[in-house]
Amino acid sequence: MPQNVDKILDHAPLFREPEYKQMLAEKAKLENMPSAETVTQIADWTKSWEYREKNFARESLSVNPAKACQPLGAVFVSSGFERTMSFVHGSQGCVAYYRSHLSRHFKEPSSAVSSSMTEDAAVFGGLNNMVDGLANTYKLYDPKMIAVSTTCMAEVIGDDLHSFINTAKLKGSVPESFDVPFAHTPAFVGSHVTGYDNMLKGILEHFWKGQTCTPNISINIIPGFDGFAVGNNRELKRVLGLMGVKYTILSDVSDQFDTPSDGEFRMFDGGTSLEAAREAVNARATLSLQEYCTPKTLEYAQSFGQDTASFHYPLGVQATDELLQKISELTGRPVPQELELERGRLIDAMADSQSWLHGKTYAIYGDPDFVYGMARFILETGGEPKHCLATNGSKAWEAQMQELFASSPFGAGCKAWGGRDLWHMRSLLATEAVDLLIGNSYGKYLERDTDTPLIRLMFPIFDRHHHHRFPVWGYQGGLRVLVTLLDKIFDKLDADTIEPGVTDYSFDLTR
Repeated sequence: MPQNVDKILDHAPLFREPEYKQMLAEKAKLENMPSAETVTQIADWTKSWEYREKNFARESLSVNPAKACQPLGAVFVSSGFERTMSFVHGSQGCVAYYRSHLSRHFKEPSSAVSSSMTEDAAVFGGLNNMVDGLANTYKLYDPKMIAVSTTCMAEVIGDDLHSFINTAKLKGSVPESFDVPFAHTPAFVGSHVTGYDNMLKGILEHFWKGQTCTPNISINIIPGFDGFAVGNNRELKRVLGLMGVKYTILSDVSDQFDTPSDGEFRMFDGGTSLEAAREAVNARATLSLQEYCTPKTLEYAQSFGQDTASFHYPLGVQATDELLQKISELTGRPVPQELELERGRLIDAMADSQSWLHGKTYAIYGDPDFVYGMARFILETGGEPKHCLATNGSKAWEAQMQELFASSPFGAGCKAWGGRDLWHMRSLLATEAVDLLIGNSYGKYLERDTDTPLIRLMFPIFDRHHHHRFPVWGYQGGLRVLVTLLDKIFDKLDADTIEPGVTDYSFDLTR
């Protein structure tokens, strides 16, 4: 075999070795695989309009949905609070999935524990698992808070988290006064953004319930589920600092998912302090930067008399303008000249590159707020977001998207697809081609299959590193996204003009 201790091959070249080629050929024979010609014929047919109509007619099957399940969002939002361990009441395999997803994207250890429910718990209930699991978590990891969420198994059998946690406290698993907020997050409904909302509301209920709001001058800001949270949250804090605003970010994961290598392992780092979460009930307002991540949480904040407002991923000029104007309105703090200059520089950069951006067509997929914010920025550049897809997008989201398209001359012919998956996107790309595709790492298969260049700007990004460390929010983030779009456009131009004497007539490097 080609693999040996003297020369260890990576997986990419390893399976091109003769031994593996033969092995795979024998496997194909054993499984009675159809011929390559038949595979090609069927694959070509699945890119036709005829197949597209069949594809969009399906109702009971989802193929590669662009979403994850509720507990992932619960684990993510819990990570943004001080020394908080996420405790998922369910099986170990489910929790391994959430930890893996977050670790592979952020390139950081993602700590979460499980109540390790197995077949007996599925029959008799998971109370004993909760009692033992909370005790072990408290003793082993020394957290300041344990945030409990659920998986499918616990929800199907109807485990009562409130009762279970109280029983565990009576049995001495954790002290009576120890903070154990919880949320029911059934993985078979909603998505990770629903789980984010449920868990954040559960944490705030734990600290705010029974309290009376005494309004002060601070505001609460909820970032929402965001794969660029490390860079975005830090950019957000920089902007708020320039404005002199007193604020609390409810769930700040920027340090937790970006710990330094300095010889000290940090299981917990940064995050919103528990005291700040408790005092946040007295804020005059709560703003959500992603509407579809926070409907229940904003409604809960509103019940305390707080002003509330929501946005759709503040990316680009107008979206950033609206956020800053709202913050200024609520706090009385003016937008400083430094931010006005950053705005002007972004607009200048967009004008400098207008000839390359104007008329470019895009397909965008991901979470509803991201797709809205990205499409809005594309329209600002003179581009056309032709296909906008969100598997966890609702009819209300589709209507919002259509209003956005109608607000710009570049939105003509653009369409939003809520509740659709990446196999639907494949049909769209095959029948109505676009110049660029924007999404997450799973789009690379669409890129290969439809020859549509992919730009990775959505969680999860597994096959590229460190994108999350740089902001895409605000004027500075908009500049970063602009450069990312242009780099892909120029890379495609270079690839298409690489053949000497045949295609290389783009004299972009003349002296």
